Amino acid sequence: MIARHTLATFSRLGCEEIAERGLQLERARTYLRDRELFCVEFETARPGALPAFVNLQQTHTERLLLDRVRERPEIELRWATTVRDIRQSEETVSLETDGGELEGSYAIACDGARSTVRKLLGIEFPGRSFEDRFLIADIRADLPFPHERRFFFDPPSNRGRQVLIHPQPDGELRIDWQVPAETDAEAERTSGRLDERIRALLGDQRYELAWLTSYRFHQRLAARFRQGRVFLAGDAAHLFSPFGARGLNSGVEDAANLAWKLAFVRRGEAGDALLDTYERERRPAARENLDVTGATMRFMAPPDGARRLLRDAILRGSLRSARIRAHVDSGKLATPAVYGDGDGLVGRLAPGALDELRGVFGPGFTALAVGSEERVEPSGSVPLATAPPELAPAYGGRGVYLVRPDAYVAARVGGGDPERALRSLLQGHLESRS
Repeated sequence: MIARHTLATFSRLGCEEIAERGLQLERARTYLRDRELFCVEFETARPGALPAFVNLQQTHTERLLLDRVRERPEIELRWATTVRDIRQSEETVSLETDGGELEGSYAIACDGARSTVRKLLGIEFPGRSFEDRFLIADIRADLPFPHERRFFFDPPSNRGRQVLIHPQPDGELRIDWQVPAETDAEAERTSGRLDERIRALLGDQRYELAWLTSYRFHQRLAARFRQGRVFLAGDAAHLFSPFGARGLNSGVEDAANLAWKLAFVRRGEAGDALLDTYERERRPAARENLDVTGATMRFMAPPDGARRLLRDAILRGSLRSARIRAHVDSGKLATPAVYGDGDGLVGRLAPGALDELRGVFGPGFTALAVGSEERVEPSGSVPLATAPPELAPAYGGRGVYLVRPDAYVAARVGGGDPERALRSLLQGHLESRS
């Protein structure tokens, strides 16, 4: 599931196809055993607006992003390359690989949960791994609910555990079963047990198996996200349980946060200290994601009998009360991070960045006049955009706001001079030059 703010980031990169290609759900049904507890209807996105989320297979997402990468001649891709060692100096970082040595001013390790770079740097990755596994099957079938998510707590066919069904584009359906730790995906297929699992959910419906795997999920957070000229991002920096899709969405936020800061430093417009704010902003965001996904797993898989009794009482109570239903937790979709102290609007994603104003934010800072008649001095480095007065309440009032390249509000501009506001914002990070 790709969340709305991630779709907006892809849109800024010129990859609107991901939102267009993804499947929008119409509703979600939740069950306790074989009894439907409630159904949530999702709002349809307005014309031109981004949906709250879409389902899209990872293969499609990667292909569409790679299409954009191949359009950029300055990007070189090297596949199946192993990093053997890392060396850093005051000016550069060098990677020794089995395909030769690579040297650059900075390196970003996006090499996944078993990150070789993180291990070479000696950065600890504390947390826990869950005993149970998840068995995942993608199937093709002509189903009567092609736009409907179904979640089962303790279903008769998988007692004591969970099952999630969610549709994807091209007539595919993904089914996730929580299974015992010793479950082997290939043995499930060859023994016929997988077919029994699918038949328990779909009946006699014809289907074709497209993909099958199993995995154990983890909750981990790197001790630091930066060491010298090397940064950790995505699964190399943090791992969350999959419910709520916070892994992919958080990884994209990591990239959006770090990319503009590296650009400013490499251009000499800010000093190296600006890069320290990457960890100061993204590591607390990862901690929040760990807290949210940890609570989800404690609800889905209660650690003891008392908590299971409480969980089941909440599920049964959801039949009668919307207030109790609010405590049912089968995964909370990723939301944009809030940076800093979150006081007022500063440190939050700019209102309108997902819809009306999506196209106004470019690769640099933007001065945004929100329903304001304040005179703004023209500036070549900080372009001016306007927002309609009806958005002013979301910004806390009319005025001019400085918006970062990742569409987060950086400051409220005083005196109508965005260039001066930007210099003030970066002065703590500016390098002294002769």
